[in-house]
This record gives sequence, structure tokens and C-alpha cells, in this order.
Amino acid sequence: MKVVVAIDSLKGSLSSIEAGEAIREGILRAKPDAEVIVRPLADGGEGTADALIEGLKGERVPLTVTGPFGRPVSCYYGYLKESGTAVMEMASAAGITLEPIRDPMRATTRGVGEMIRNALEKGCRDFIIGIGGSATNDGGIGMLEALGFEFLDSDGRNVGEGGQALAKVASFSEENADPRLKDCRFRIACDVTNPLCGPMGATYIYGPQKGVTEELLEPLDCSMANFAHVTTGSVKKDSDTDQESNFSKMAGMNRRLDFAKMPGAGAAGGLGFAFLRFLNADLTPGVDLILNATGVEKEISDADVVITGEGRLDHQTAMGKAPIGVAKLGKKHGAKVIAFAGSIAPGAEACNAAGIDAFFPILRGVCTLEEAMDPQIARENMIRTVEQVFRLLSA
Repeated sequence: MKVVVAIDSLKGSLSSIEAGEAIREGILRAKPDAEVIVRPLADGGEGTADALIEGLKGERVPLTVTGPFGRPVSCYYGYLKESGTAVMEMASAAGITLEPIRDPMRATTRGVGEMIRNALEKGCRDFIIGIGGSATNDGGIGMLEALGFEFLDSDGRNVGEGGQALAKVASFSEENADPRLKDCRFRIACDVTNPLCGPMGATYIYGPQKGVTEELLEPLDCSMANFAHVTTGSVKKDSDTDQESNFSKMAGMNRRLDFAKMPGAGAAGGLGFAFLRFLNADLTPGVDLILNATGVEKEISDADVVITGEGRLDHQTAMGKAPIGVAKLGKKHGAKVIAFAGSIAPGAEACNAAGIDAFFPILRGVCTLEEAMDPQIARENMIRTVEQVFRLLSA
């Protein structure tokens, strides 16, 4: 029997790999000759870097970068040396939880660019970046400036950073952009499809939680539109060859290609747009990106049983969360799919229709939430529950 385990973290209790290893132990108690493959699982949001660092035997690289309001913040990213891959979460450098301040006119993504630059120094040319949870609404201008791109006002002066800068942008230069970027591949975990501007764009939909007031909505959205128009409405030419600049060519940019309207351009306060327009990035649903990066489907292709799950299984799980991505792969290849969770909420039955054949809570008795989330208790509960399920499967 071959079993592939890809379970999301039980937040506050067990990491993805810790939960997976507990499942492995439970399976082997019931069926010692089983082949059990454990892979990390995440959705591109919080915990993604940790899951891939732990699951793919990466290295944690600590550094200090510019925080969303200019103060230094400590963060880290994952370095997968064998493949030259950096795994990052933009929220670690420009996240909304880093500061109690809510000021979209000042908040900057500069720290994200500084993380990328640090990884370039280590030799990374492949980037996996989750862009959820931002404090910013700057169109990614801070990140781009940290990478050497320049944005100028009508007098040729630097426009600065934050949302306030976007209305001032009259021209831009790629001349001093880090040349190593042309050799890079950026895969961005993005689970929203909002365009950059308009009533469904970055400012109107996500701005209020970052401090965008009613009076600021329209002018800031117009400022974002100005930034998009200047940077995609006219391609900067190489004076000698009358050809598109290196970075514009890298982005596959036609003269009027409107990156601002692409799905995901409005993610993370317009950071999605910056990645699309300037760094030739692929924006991909988080779970799909992680499953591809960890090679889960290859292992599932000949598996008998696939195990997944998360801390709380409910109707929202069935709406495309990470366990459902795993379940779809299991069904594609004809495997039984079983899910384990810290708790099961009403409506979780929707997960059955989404590909999970059966799901089980791991709690074994009445206890407090604190007891249930204790890592040692959760681990033992997982082992024992999995053991009993696999005793039945092996009978």
C-alpha cells in the first residue's frame, strides 16, 4: 500500500510536516509494510515559507529590511540551495500585522524588494512568493525602487514611496534595474482575481482594511490608474535600436498591453501588477503553486490512499482550500482520499462532494481548546486516530 500525505498545518498546534509525520506513525502502527510519502502543504499565505523550508529541507535566511512604515523589521525567507529557489511571504516584510498603523499613503513594499535583492546575492534565480496580508496600497512601487527601477515626476525627481507617490508618476526608467532580474523566474501565489483599478480593484476592495477612508477611495484609485497608464501605456524605447527596453521585452510587453486589467493585478495593494508588468511573473492560485513546487502529483500518480486535512474542516474547505487541491489530484489518479482535522464544523459534508471520500476529527474526548491545541496532545491524537482508520483499511 502506497500512501501520500499532504496535510495543511493545524495552526497554533502542528506544522504541516509535524502533522504529516504523526500520520505516518499512525499508518505504520497499523500497517508496518506501507510506503508512506509525506509532502508539505500550504496555500501561499501565512506559513507557506515554513512549510516549504521544513518539507523540502531548505535553509532559513534571516535578515532585516525596511518595514511598511520605514522602520527596520526582522524577517526571513527560505533558501532551497539545490534548485536555487527562494521562498518568501511578502507579509513578513510589508504585512498588515507588523505595525498597528494604517496609513496607505505612506505604507511601502520596499522591504519585499530588499528580500529579493538579498536572495539574488545568494544566487537565487527562482522565486516563489506569497503576496497575501499586505499593509500597502502602493502598486508595488516600493519593491521596484528597491530593485533599481526609477519612477519620476514631471520635473524628473523621484516620486518617493507609498500610495502618495502614484499620482506623481510621469515617467519611469529601467536603466538601473538589477540586471540579474532578467534571469529570474517569479511564481506568485495569488488567490484573488481583482484587477488593479476600479470598483473591484485593489483600492476599493482591500483598501479600507489598510486605512483607505471614504474620501481617499476615488483619488487613490485614480492615482493607481495613473501609475498603470504611465508604465504600460507607453513603452520606454532604447534610443539606439528603437526597440523595447530589456525589462519590457522580458515582460512580453506590447505597446498597449493592459497589465492593470489582468486577474490578480490588484492583489496586495497592486503588488500583483508590479510583478506582472516589471518582473514577468506568473500569478497562480496558492495551493496549485505549492503542489506543483513540491511534486505531489508525481507521488500521487501511483498511490492507493491520499491523506490531507487541516485544523478545522468546514464548508469553506470545499471552496478550493488546500486540502481540496490535494483531493482533486487523488481523485484524478483513482486513489482513496481521507482527511483528518482538529475539528469538524457543520457543512463539512460539502468536502465529500469535492473529492474527500471520508473525514475524521482527531479529538478523542471532551477537553479545553488549550488542551486540544497542545502540540504533544494533538500529535498523539493524530497518531491514534490514523492508526484506527488504517486498521480498518487493512482488515
